[in-house]
Amino acid sequence: MSQATKELLKKHINKIKSIKDLDTLKRTLSKKYGIEILSNAEILEEYKQQLKNQEILKQPVLEKILKKRAIRTLSGIAPVAVLTKSYPCPGNCAYCPNEKDVPVSYLSNEPAVMRAIRCNYHPYRQTQDRLRALEINGHEPNKIELIVMGGTWSFLPLKYRYWYIANCFKAANDFKKKNQSLKANTSLKDLKTILKKEQKRNEKTKYQIIGLTLETRPDYINEEELILMREMGCTRVEMGVQAISDKILDLNRRGHGVKEIVVATKILKNYGFKVTYHFMPALPGSSPAKDFKMFEKMFSKPDFQPDQIKFYPTVVVKGSLLYRWWKQGKYKPYSDKQLKDLIIKCKNIVPKYVRIIRLIRDIPGESIEAGNKITNLRQIMQEKGVKCDCIRCREARDKALPKKLIEETIIYKASEGTEYFISLTDQDKEALYGFLRLRIDKNSPIAKAIIRELHVYGQLVPVGTEKKIQHSGLGKQLIKQAEKIAKEYKAKQIAVISGVGVRGYYRKVGYKLKDTYMVKNI
Repeated sequence: MSQATKELLKKHINKIKSIKDLDTLKRTLSKKYGIEILSNAEILEEYKQQLKNQEILKQPVLEKILKKRAIRTLSGIAPVAVLTKSYPCPGNCAYCPNEKDVPVSYLSNEPAVMRAIRCNYHPYRQTQDRLRALEINGHEPNKIELIVMGGTWSFLPLKYRYWYIANCFKAANDFKKKNQSLKANTSLKDLKTILKKEQKRNEKTKYQIIGLTLETRPDYINEEELILMREMGCTRVEMGVQAISDKILDLNRRGHGVKEIVVATKILKNYGFKVTYHFMPALPGSSPAKDFKMFEKMFSKPDFQPDQIKFYPTVVVKGSLLYRWWKQGKYKPYSDKQLKDLIIKCKNIVPKYVRIIRLIRDIPGESIEAGNKITNLRQIMQEKGVKCDCIRCREARDKALPKKLIEETIIYKASEGTEYFISLTDQDKEALYGFLRLRIDKNSPIAKAIIRELHVYGQLVPVGTEKKIQHSGLGKQLIKQAEKIAKEYKAKQIAVISGVGVRGYYRKVGYKLKDTYMVKNI
């Protein structure tokens, strides 16, 4: 480690109260030693070593300043995104690029794809690579939300799917240990046995997968597929919905209609999954007015009601049919003003029980031939004072826990069931500290009452460490309220679509593992 890093920590550590203080010191030391500006990762590594050797005292302010992209774990979990390798796609959508050796709809210069290529798309290496990167940048990825990307998961060979997920769990369990990944020639029967073993390990390991997300198409969702997903530990499904219009879907050669979206949404909720829609404004055949009407319909009609939205404005990239249409003058993208105005209108009506995960896809500007090229669209809109009541915009993040919290319950109809969104906020109902999604559904094959999501916000806190928002009893408070509501509906049992790594938490409050759900008699 450089002399400059050691000097910064031994002589100047008490002077660092802000990012500005740190940057000033880094520049001063750079000039003094004739070196490049010190990186935060380098300083953090030396800080951890000196702390371990008891050479310095713990510096919470410095840790927060050094942490790269702190927002990654301010929602209480560490997202780890991995990609499956390239396989044929069942669709032939007009807007999707088809680049060789890259999953359909992805580009080789997207950050997530570049990381996957570096690991040869291997799930074990990708998972450990992301965990390592998070730790280097100051995060403690003990609670992992594993997000598997790459297109239509349900279309991939079954053996590959089990091999992939078993490797992801094994990678988390083995992290920092000298172990090997699973071989590709392992039989399907053995993979199923190994997956259960690794899931059991993950319940008590340091790096727990508390949520697993899979991507697929609405026309590939059925009960058999969801049972398989649950065996793998899946808790959330992202669907490429794109538009709530048969005409627009047909024009863009999507291969399914609105009916399939409605059916898939219902089955997913019957089984307790969280549902994320990918919504694509500016598709051929649409307009800002039509897009807004579709967005409005998502939350005014019980047939839809997604829990989360990924807002992916259409862009033109080479290798797609849309690129040819654009070159021929058959397609014209929205202007920046049209897109911003549309997003503002959509944000103004988004319900409090919905989380807008993203506003744009992470496609590099140099690959976009036409369409939105603004990469920090959310930030720009925040700076302009655009307000939104979605979950992401209200997360407490690093705010202190107030002495008194307000419990607020929103009830709405969705897919022939009744949804309860129970939340804990500050007095002004602006900062969200935790929430629970309870579904009452007499047609559910799992239970009449099922908890689809429980989340407490705040800086990710590993179990057994200092008390912050997490581990402050908010989760138990929300569960008690859900059980009370379930009893009012005369439900005999309440189930939770629990992630593998969080099963132990539910056991502590009286739940037992039944098939792939945590269940409690009430």
